[in-house]
Amino acid sequence: MAEGKSEKLPFIGKQAPKPVTLNPSWESELPPADSNGKGSVLAKLGLPPKDRYKIVFFIFMLHGLGTLMPWNMFITAKSYFEDFKLGANNTVPTEVNYRSTFMQNMGFASQIPNLLFNWLNIFVNFGGNLTSRIVYSIIFEVVILLVTIVLAMMDSSQWPGIFFWATMVSIVLLNICNGIYQNTIYGIVASLPIKYTGAVVLGSNISGVFTTVMSIICTAFFDSKRTSAIYYFVTAIVILLLCFDTYFALPVNKFFRHYDQICQSNEKKSDSRAELNVPYWQIFKKASPQLFNIFLTFFVTLSVFPAIHANIKASDEDFFISKDYFTLFTCFLTFNVFAMLGSLTTSWVQWPGPKFLVVPVALRLVFIPLFIMCNYIPPDMTRTLEVYFPNEWVYWGIAVVMSYSSGYLSSLGMMYAPQTVHAKYQTTAGMYAAAMLITGIFSGVMFSYLGPLFL
Repeated sequence: MAEGKSEKLPFIGKQAPKPVTLNPSWESELPPADSNGKGSVLAKLGLPPKDRYKIVFFIFMLHGLGTLMPWNMFITAKSYFEDFKLGANNTVPTEVNYRSTFMQNMGFASQIPNLLFNWLNIFVNFGGNLTSRIVYSIIFEVVILLVTIVLAMMDSSQWPGIFFWATMVSIVLLNICNGIYQNTIYGIVASLPIKYTGAVVLGSNISGVFTTVMSIICTAFFDSKRTSAIYYFVTAIVILLLCFDTYFALPVNKFFRHYDQICQSNEKKSDSRAELNVPYWQIFKKASPQLFNIFLTFFVTLSVFPAIHANIKASDEDFFISKDYFTLFTCFLTFNVFAMLGSLTTSWVQWPGPKFLVVPVALRLVFIPLFIMCNYIPPDMTRTLEVYFPNEWVYWGIAVVMSYSSGYLSSLGMMYAPQTVHAKYQTTAGMYAAAMLITGIFSGVMFSYLGPLFL
């Protein structure tokens, strides 16, 4: 196909793939030919460098873990906030019951700034170029987590209201930074092969497993919820510092630089007017089927997790998991392990394809009534609705299917979305996908407020 003709087709739909060629500067950086002559063969064929030892894959997986680490640390510390800081430990009575709706309020405070700054980050360059956005976001997140640790160390029993609002302000600021960080990472990885977007999603799901295991270990070894919470937040700081450090390893990696150069080359092919007028609406329309899939998957998941899911109680007092560990195992650990496994599965299986992905995504709406039909009892409330699924094993099975499908289908949607547009617009499409992810999460969190009304 002639070069002039291909330039008239901005989207991938009807365009034949172009052969990948290396810039002369890249050819000079290829390793010398080994005894089998592989180095010279790669140079002649114009093949991209290999991701040796999957270093780039693991770096993006680490960043996926880092993007959700603060959120996971806060929701997993549910008992610390509700039972210790805002529970019976308080010595001053308050007119407002901060405890009963803490999870919903935390979700609201988290997702409003995350939502706004994910969308704004598509059109406005907050903090300069992509590197500056990531670096400053991580630094500010670390500072806010240090403030959270100081709050954990202090005795707030005489000022629960101040502690509540200080925590909410910290969550808002944390998620402003996280919104920019998460959106930028998905934009950067969109220019790489499809499985690297899957690596970010996989890392996000590993983040939940990691924090839940940390919670179980801390619960087993420490009697103090304050000590456990401090370890949670210190761990989040360590992970974010690792993300900060490894990000600077990407520009010196030949594999990453190769695809980054291709992306920049594609952007330079458009004239200056086109660069100033990115066809945002056309990109959105072209990617909209996958953006809808991403939205609906996360909407259903966050409608039940954690606000409803974490408040499902054991009906059988003799169940083999004790009351202290029931929520940690059947909710947080189950969700995060099986969401991770679902995300990991997409490395080998990518079915259904983009056209029919909407079918299983829409079917997941059934999980909302199913979880309410379990023994769902919010804090300080009495259930009047009949419990249709009192058996812990039935509830646990529903939780497993919901969790696995969440990880699997969300990964597919995130992987398919950037592939629906021309290569030079994949970064924007990746940012749209991240913004729709947060929109789904926010909408799900808002819907979870209605959970108690069904009882």
